[in-house]
Amino acid sequence: MNGLRRIVRGLRLSARETEAAAGISGAQLFVLQALAEAPVSSLNELAERTSTDQSSVSVVVRRLAERGLVERRPSPSDGRRVALRLTAAGRQLLRRCPEPTQAHLVLTLRRLGRAELRGLRAGVDALVRGLGVDAEAAGMFFEPEGDR
Repeated sequence: MNGLRRIVRGLRLSARETEAAAGISGAQLFVLQALAEAPVSSLNELAERTSTDQSSVSVVVRRLAERGLVERRPSPSDGRRVALRLTAAGRQLLRRCPEPTQAHLVLTLRRLGRAELRGLRAGVDALVRGLGVDAEAAGMFFEPEGDR
């Protein structure tokens, strides 16, 4: 239980620090950081990079684009897709932001061995079922619920 508390607390504090420093949510910072690594050619690619689903990342990208931090253009290779990249304003904002705990969480999960991941997944899945939240959508951490 203490381990879960520490993880949730770290994520919550990171989100608050981001909002105080830059006026964006932790999820928005996480997406900006993923786009800073390299532009993407689709929302699905960005969802994969951020370990979330397309609908959740789409809402975050829309908010970032509305603020002029992310640019959306038709993909040159497939006009049905949307290519995404940071704007100059997005890069400038990112420079003054703290490193999000979400990024560390994803990196740490990717470094775990297969057996550790299987055990962790089984345990978390059992917790989710036991709490009765297995049918709920799993959006990005600390992103407002209203637009999902």
